[in-house]
Amino acid sequence: MTLPTLLVLDADPPPRLGRLTGRVRVEHADASTLAGRLPSADVLLVWDFTSHAVREAWPGEGPRPRWVHTASAGVDHLLCPELAASDTVVTNARGVFDQPIAEYVAALVLAFAKDLPRTLELQRERTWRHRESRRLAGTRACVVGSGPIGRAIARTLDALGVTTALVGRAARDGVHGPEDLDRLLARADWVVAAAPLTDGTRGMFDARRFAVMQPSAYFVNVGRGQLVVEEALVRALRERVIAGAALDVFASEPLPGDSPLWEVPGLVVSPHMSGDTVGWRDELGAQFVELFELWEAGRPLVNVVDKQRGYVPGH
Repeated sequence: MTLPTLLVLDADPPPRLGRLTGRVRVEHADASTLAGRLPSADVLLVWDFTSHAVREAWPGEGPRPRWVHTASAGVDHLLCPELAASDTVVTNARGVFDQPIAEYVAALVLAFAKDLPRTLELQRERTWRHRESRRLAGTRACVVGSGPIGRAIARTLDALGVTTALVGRAARDGVHGPEDLDRLLARADWVVAAAPLTDGTRGMFDARRFAVMQPSAYFVNVGRGQLVVEEALVRALRERVIAGAALDVFASEPLPGDSPLWEVPGLVVSPHMSGDTVGWRDELGAQFVELFELWEAGRPLVNVVDKQRGYVPGH
């Protein structure tokens, strides 16, 4: 029996695929070798989800894998017109990052409400300065992105007493449509971006949207860096159009050392880590193995991405 070929776009540390031993032939590639190895692969595991190598290699000659899985929630790093138009199935890591990201957002919101960044600064300065902090319960949040991550954020903030409105691609039960976004932004104390990157969401948080927000509002982005016009956010913070912000994702990653974002007043910068808790890589590997076993048995896959929309539908 000929074993199927699994091609792994590598990252360190590699995935643990022990349960697949003897059931699949595993090959490895990096950005320089991926194009040459794609034609012989039945399945592609995009373990290095920071790489754009798939988008660059896919349009080449020869057969292409029947199934591509990325160990990430976002798929914009791999989708290209040729992959989107093909009959290749694309799946993502939906479900692994939901609660960790929700907890991270809650931590940021609490930190802003209780002025923890300033407390730490004053401690380093050995300065005793009493201040008043904000009560979190009774405040309002607007979460943009109604998928599993956005819904987990809403549930977690609700548990803290925050009245939370979800905004999605279209209005439905419990979810506001884009037509309500500006109205919700204007009354929100906390604005959280958790949407996928699509043509409709790229650059949605621009100077106009920041101007709609309250001067006391805080903005958090755990979606994709390109949702935000970073220059507009810099101006909004420097001119105190909004009170503060936290970014975990950026248009360019790693964030360059000369980026003005490092020193903008009121901005918390974190290195794309909101969903990465202890053991997260093992969860990603186990999820792929479960999906592979479905594929191997000829059963329908879950977490199938609508390649035209750029995310898993149904939310």
